[in-house]
Parts: sequence; C-alpha cells; structure tokens
Amino acid sequence: MRKIIINGQELIKRLKPFGYKVVRQSGSHIRIQTDVNGKHSETIPNHNPLKIGTLNSILQNIARHLNITVEQLIDEIF
Repeated sequence: MRKIIINGQELIKRLKPFGYKVVRQSGSHIRIQTDVNGKHSETIPNHNPLKIGTLNSILQNIARHLNITVEQLIDEIF
C-alpha cells in the first residue's frame, strides 16, 4: 500500500460513493454505515492525520466487505 496522508473527515467524504454515511459520533470517533452488499459499519477516528496502521485496517475491512482488493479501493477513492 502506498503512503497516504488523510484525516478522518476527508476519508468519510471519499467513502460516500460506496453508500457509507455517518450514523453517530462519540467523542472523536465517527461511526459510518452502508447497506451496499449487506450492512457494514466502521469506526473512523476524527484525527488529523489518521495513523497509517489505522487507515490500513479501515481500508482492509471496507475492501473485504465490498469484495475488492485494498489496491482497487485505493484506486477508486484516491
């Protein structure tokens, strides 16, 4: 995975085409959810920037849910 620097709010904006929307926020953590390919929720820290390991984990979970590779997901949102 190439090095990507992004904050939590920008990542949420870029995930909207996949049907993800904010469902709640608790402190600095934002919960997003989609009904595309079944229901899936993910928690995004509202940090600037997101740590690379955190971002990698989020992208892996979303790619697995969408049945695509992480690289395909990265190509589509970045």
